[in-house]
Amino acid sequence: MEELLNEEFPFAENSLAGQTALVCGASKGIGRACALMLARAGARVIACARSQSDLDSLVAKMYGEGHETMALDLEDIDAVRDAVSSMGVVHIVVNNSGGPPGGALLENSLEDFDGPFRRHLHAAHTIVKMLAPNMEQAGSGRIVNIISTSVREPIDNIGLSNTLRGAMASWSKSLSRELAPCITINNILPGFTDTDRLGSLASSISERTGASVDNITEGWLGGVPIQRLVDPLETAVAVTFLCLPSSGAIRGVSLAVDGGRMRSI
Repeated sequence: MEELLNEEFPFAENSLAGQTALVCGASKGIGRACALMLARAGARVIACARSQSDLDSLVAKMYGEGHETMALDLEDIDAVRDAVSSMGVVHIVVNNSGGPPGGALLENSLEDFDGPFRRHLHAAHTIVKMLAPNMEQAGSGRIVNIISTSVREPIDNIGLSNTLRGAMASWSKSLSRELAPCITINNILPGFTDTDRLGSLASSISERTGASVDNITEGWLGGVPIQRLVDPLETAVAVTFLCLPSSGAIRGVSLAVDGGRMRSI
């Protein structure tokens, strides 16, 4: 689908021209798709990830000019503070980072929680706390957190991820009651999405259970009404919609992009 971003884009009436978007975890998967889509909608994108080479290849494919890259490890909160302090006014933040390893929750030690919580909750809180005042002064702010459908329906064998995503969702909902009226914060809940992360999870389950990766994937898709994996750009469209000027009344929601997998309302 990436080639479609070079064609005429449907957000002309409600573009993000003149706005700056910070996209975390932008080198791969959903983060990459968000960077591409936000750029195509008119935003100037600051793309952050640990791999500079992956970021360089991303910017080479992005629509428009003026985009920036920033090699950044979100687990290093001091580095996050230094990076954000140099950004100036940022109107849009996409909080996104790789999920923790799979496995039963009771297999985890307390130390296993540290890294994932730093790069998700701690980094997101640091970024929002630092950027919200300038958003308020600019009169516009959009914050979108990429979390998981597990905040509504916990997923077996990823207990640490379930715990972390639930914390992110509660943090976001709390902030939706505190942020300035011109700043919205919302969550995207991806389902089974065609990313390296999903492939790694399937491989991990295969090693643990002996089932083939194909059978694991087929089992997942058996419960998805669209009967296919979600394309990351489909998720990025939802993110972009939440960032548009006309989406200011959408606040504190968790929007699933899961092909109808969840059974809850």
